[in-house]
Amino acid sequence: MGANGKMVQVPSSLTVRELATLISVSPIDVIKELMNNGIMANINQVLDYDTAAIVVQEMGFEAQELKPVEPEKAEEAGPATLWQRLYADEDAAKLRPRPPVVTVMGHVDHGKTSLLDAIRHSDVAGAEAGGITQRIGAYQIVHNGRKITFLDTPGHEAFTAMRARGAQATDLAVLVVAADDGVMPQTLEAIAHAKAARVPIVVALNKIDKPDANPERVKKELSDNGLVIDEYGGDVLCILVSAKKKQNIDDLLEAILLVADSIEIKANPDRPAVGTVIESMMDKSRGPMATLLVQNGTLRLGDPMVVGTSYGRVRAMFDERGQPAQQAGPSIPVKVLGLASVPTAGDMFQVVKNEKVAKTIAAERIGAAHEAASAGGPVRPLTLNDLYAQIQAGKVKELALIIKADGQGSIEPIVNSLEKLGGENVKVNILHASTGNISENDVMLAVASHGIVIGFDVIVDPAARKMADAEGVDIRLYNIIYKLVEDVEKALKGLLEPVYEDKVIGHAEVRQTFKIRSVGVIAGCIVRDGLAQRDAKARVRRGEQVIFEGGLHSLKRFQEDVKEVKTGFDCGVALEGFSDYKEGDTVEFYVKERVS
Repeated sequence: MGANGKMVQVPSSLTVRELATLISVSPIDVIKELMNNGIMANINQVLDYDTAAIVVQEMGFEAQELKPVEPEKAEEAGPATLWQRLYADEDAAKLRPRPPVVTVMGHVDHGKTSLLDAIRHSDVAGAEAGGITQRIGAYQIVHNGRKITFLDTPGHEAFTAMRARGAQATDLAVLVVAADDGVMPQTLEAIAHAKAARVPIVVALNKIDKPDANPERVKKELSDNGLVIDEYGGDVLCILVSAKKKQNIDDLLEAILLVADSIEIKANPDRPAVGTVIESMMDKSRGPMATLLVQNGTLRLGDPMVVGTSYGRVRAMFDERGQPAQQAGPSIPVKVLGLASVPTAGDMFQVVKNEKVAKTIAAERIGAAHEAASAGGPVRPLTLNDLYAQIQAGKVKELALIIKADGQGSIEPIVNSLEKLGGENVKVNILHASTGNISENDVMLAVASHGIVIGFDVIVDPAARKMADAEGVDIRLYNIIYKLVEDVEKALKGLLEPVYEDKVIGHAEVRQTFKIRSVGVIAGCIVRDGLAQRDAKARVRRGEQVIFEGGLHSLKRFQEDVKEVKTGFDCGVALEGFSDYKEGDTVEFYVKERVS
């Protein structure tokens, strides 16, 4: 028995055996003590804290309740917004409100550019100063004494391309929807991209001056597509505007500031600057130039910096009107000179101790990029095949999916079925679901959100396939809904079978045919490219049509059976179950290769 008065931490519930172990006594002694207090218990009986405390005190110890540790809230899948990450480690006392940074999105011809022009010209102070004479990719306006920064790159493509590179300049998105047209495919894409970035949305219902404008219909369409406006009980502000007649522009700016206040956009101006490259170019006379958006800290003339794999010193700085500037605080866009090379839009920049440090960091990044390239190119962000392993390792808390289908009637059952999957460890998050073939936009959204693209009865645009291969995005195509859902479910459970795809290894042209009694019809061919291989599969193509697909019965060179025949050589090919060769047919040889 321990010394009298020793503190023992007792959980809210434990068994008799566990209590005995806790205070280093025999379970029999604990049972006897319970019996003395009128409680009949066996060794596996569960005791509450009050009962256990009586025993602990009777045996000469002091009991203290061990409060259960509050479980940490599971991290929301996907990264927090960039500005939240940038000031996460800052002293809260040093944080100050900063102007919101806004991107304008929406369907083509719904008035994005017109709205930006209307907003720009609503800034009376800016107009008095001579207007904007030099476009630098971003500009600030003043509304009721408060600044708002607009990125002059309308469209979700630029917004998501930046996110795909690990950057996020936008705090808030303005979704422009034409009141006479309503929700269109690019409207839905813009909603999906903004939601994937966890960026709040303000709706600007444009063209209300048109006679066929129907705002109420558009509001309902938005709500039907998951963007529930405040009038319908949601939290999305919807402002009726006319960019053409500059109507209600002040109301829109007021709504932007209201949403910005609700998400408490802050930064620490008293530290070395960090931020994002908005635009870049090579000027023939002045060399590499970059438009930078400061997101934390203050950028000053002469600051040494590293920008992606480039480096340099701020030798000159200009504001949005082309005027020289000495410094730029949080949310201020500036064009700078002094970098050794042209950075890429979306690259992060940071001010460092000196130019030598900047050069060293840039060199290390270039070396790392070369190593990654020599090791096999870009790392695949996520595939259905490796999903379970990443879930188990705690690296994935949600499966982000982009769904493309042949028609609206297919989307609903697919989405409903997929949303039921998942559990405590991982949930299915459908970022975007729409009709049409898989495009570059879909792949870009997958890159930015570490998602997977799933197509149902659609094809992949060639440019999208090329981008997916380059970025390592997993695209899955299906024509049976239950198979699609089954594969996702298996991936979540770690049961997905490996995927194999056909790899073409060679083509041969049929020159003539021979009939041999013991074998059948043999095609006399010449190998045009690659290899003819005995253990491969083969397709017979007549023009654009595949007329047969199957295995090889034999492959001969003269009278000898061979394993393979190389380009430029003649051979005899016999296929299992096929004899209707014609001169000019192409025999395509392929093997099944596992997709890594």
